Amino acid sequence: MGREYIGVQKISGPLIFIQGVTDVGYGEMVEIVSPTGELRHGMVLATGRDVTVVEVYEETAGLSTAETKVRFLGKPFEILVSREMLGRIFNGLCLPLDGAPPLFEGERRNINGLPINPTSRAYPRDFIQTGISAIDGMNTLVRGQKLPIFSGSGLPHNRLAAQIVRQAQIPGMEQEFAIVFAAMGIQYEVADFFRRSFEESGALKNVVMFLNLASDPSIERIVTPRVALTAAEYLAFEENMHLLVVLTDMTNYCEALREVATAKGEIPSRKGYPGYLYSDLASIYERAGRLNDREGSITQIPILTMPDDDITHPIPDLTGYITEGQMVLDRSLYIKGIYPPINVLPSLSRLMSDGIGKDRTRADHSDISSQLYASYARAKGIERLATIMGEEELSSIDKQYLKFSEEFERRFVNQGETVNRSIFETLDLAWEMACILPERELTRVTDEEIKIYGRKK
Repeated sequence: MGREYIGVQKISGPLIFIQGVTDVGYGEMVEIVSPTGELRHGMVLATGRDVTVVEVYEETAGLSTAETKVRFLGKPFEILVSREMLGRIFNGLCLPLDGAPPLFEGERRNINGLPINPTSRAYPRDFIQTGISAIDGMNTLVRGQKLPIFSGSGLPHNRLAAQIVRQAQIPGMEQEFAIVFAAMGIQYEVADFFRRSFEESGALKNVVMFLNLASDPSIERIVTPRVALTAAEYLAFEENMHLLVVLTDMTNYCEALREVATAKGEIPSRKGYPGYLYSDLASIYERAGRLNDREGSITQIPILTMPDDDITHPIPDLTGYITEGQMVLDRSLYIKGIYPPINVLPSLSRLMSDGIGKDRTRADHSDISSQLYASYARAKGIERLATIMGEEELSSIDKQYLKFSEEFERRFVNQGETVNRSIFETLDLAWEMACILPERELTRVTDEEIKIYGRKK
């Protein structure tokens, strides 16, 4: 059953410190028994010559330094995974929240995953359709990619996440596509919104949900994304399914990481976060991808709220280094009533070119996307100029660009939460937007493309 120690040196927040422990390793599972006999669980967080630090997944309230029993189990944190997880709702420790019994059969897996040899990775390809034009048309998501959403407090990232889960599919592979949804540190009302959204749309049967509420112990937030990705890895690489993993909110995860680091007495780095924040985030994000010898794949959409809308904050900054682009939600678009308020100019999908084009989306996709981007960027420059010198001083072509910008935001970027556009509807609408401008301004598309797609009614 493992070695048992009675009494701890001290208790600090979610951590307990034990003296005189030998032959234990980082990540080893621990059982903690309170003086009243209540069983709790934890993990070895640090080992030293004198003191071993254990993080407790449940609360430490009720534990005493003299009578608490600590039992080291000699194995890492493992969960039971199987195809039966689809349609189920669990907490951050993989315990059922849906009233159904726990899983009885399956494969036990270490939540920290297994190292993947870089040479065994296949290059991310194949278009994933979210039904959202600003993503599919301008910042295309590719199977095996990790593409985060940078949001801000009060912006509709939860609504957008729910819509992506309801609508996402790989055209031609719908039966093999599933979602793993992990929420960290969210309010009960938000968790209820996600649950009802997936149940009412019928999407829940194809979703595995992991919910860590704001009222749950913050230490559980550190485990939640790893539990979710362990389930995704099994479904992808053993059941040969294509998984989209949505992780929200990674900022809450990083706050929990900072809390634990502070309790351990570690020297803080930028904004008080631990110096290993980059490598810790990489250990989560790099679990996305495809393998050469497996049919399945894992695509990640991490969602994070930028403190004070600051894109240079350590969390979005480091996330941007690890992932392949970002989608940025814009507060000014949200104030205008645009949903989803995705600002396509700072947004980027670095693998977009590998997932679009002939036989993937449509042959004109790359050129029309480039045209919209260039035209919208110019229009935004003209808008800034108009605020200085007045719109009446603008040329006629500048005013046409302003009209293009207004229509692009109102009709292309803006769409209802229940509107699910196919990639062909998105591209046809893109051409409608481009043709607001005179043909001589369409310098990023070919004359042949204009003849084929540019004058559709």
